[in-house]
Amino acid sequence: MHDLELRVDDVAVGGDGIARADDGRVVFVHGGVPGDVLTAVVTKEERRLLKADAVTIRTASDDRTVPPCPHVADGCGGCGWQHLTVEAQRRWKQRMVEESLRRLGRQEGSVSLAPPLPDRGFRTSLRVLVTADGPAFRGARSHEPVPVASCMVAHPGLDEIVRDGRFGAADEVTLRIGGATGERLAVVAPSVPDDLALPSDVTVVGEDELAEGRHVWFNDEVAGRRFRISARSFFQTRTDGAEALVAAVRDAGADAWGHGRLADLYGGVGLFASTLGEGMSTVLVESARSSVADAEHNLADRAVAVVRSSVDRWRPSPADLVVADPPRAGLGKAALAPILATGARRLVLVSCDAAAFGRDAGLLADAGFERRSTVLVDLFPHTPRVELVSRFDRKAA
Repeated sequence: MHDLELRVDDVAVGGDGIARADDGRVVFVHGGVPGDVLTAVVTKEERRLLKADAVTIRTASDDRTVPPCPHVADGCGGCGWQHLTVEAQRRWKQRMVEESLRRLGRQEGSVSLAPPLPDRGFRTSLRVLVTADGPAFRGARSHEPVPVASCMVAHPGLDEIVRDGRFGAADEVTLRIGGATGERLAVVAPSVPDDLALPSDVTVVGEDELAEGRHVWFNDEVAGRRFRISARSFFQTRTDGAEALVAAVRDAGADAWGHGRLADLYGGVGLFASTLGEGMSTVLVESARSSVADAEHNLADRAVAVVRSSVDRWRPSPADLVVADPPRAGLGKAALAPILATGARRLVLVSCDAAAFGRDAGLLADAGFERRSTVLVDLFPHTPRVELVSRFDRKAA
């Protein structure tokens, strides 16, 4: 492996800087910021591209800053973009998504930014490794644990546990909190040790107990609705972020809310059906057993049919509006088919990966949908992760 002198000019999906070597090959520079002039060491060489790590910053970009959390210097990999200013993070995320739309979706178009959310003390879910040196997170691009004294982005109710909790002989602990309720839950793997010491209000359960059927949960509140969230159910990792997503989905659905038929796909514990589906005949489709049970509980006061199924295997029913919030891989062709079969004139797509969004936008365009808007809701400051809410309308025949 050898060193390169580079100027970083752009940013790639995933957060690496993009530069060009003297021979014209694209170089993906881990730790590089657009505007940097730096020395990088090549870590992988292919015929058409190189991968490299920034080792010496010769001239720093105006977008570069000193990471505010001391654990970044220790190698913690939880916040891969702390070396960018918060303003630059948002700008480069926007650029990253627009480039994905152009390259993968074969479309030109802009992406708007939702109002910024707090960049500290927001995260309501943490996976903590337990080491002889105390709690730890995984290292950057590594499975190796990096001990930490606290977590800058953790909700204060979770950071308290990281700072003061005693995890004993556990291997790892997943911590969750309701940002609006303050209810706390700890899932301990592989089981709860005798020497575990957490605040008395924390509900504690072992992975072994969950496997045997014990049911525990915490509650949170979003947009005036209360949600039961079981230990194994997915929920957004910040409560204010869930509120912001509800607002963005409401705006994208526009005049389609409050009447007609709604299909809430990958519906989870019922976030969108509960907060936005009033007055609509609704079907919610979700594959995870615990989330289905939570959705049935959370939507007990609504006329909602909750269907346990993967979307690609769902037998579609007619809908006027579809909301789809797929996992990081996106919709893909298999899930697009049942969406088309609903006959819906409007689709609100929630995407959590820039590349998947670009691919899905291309598939939807080929299927006769026009993208009308996309807003980036920055749920994950200090990382290159994105959350996008897009409106697609079916073109008139």
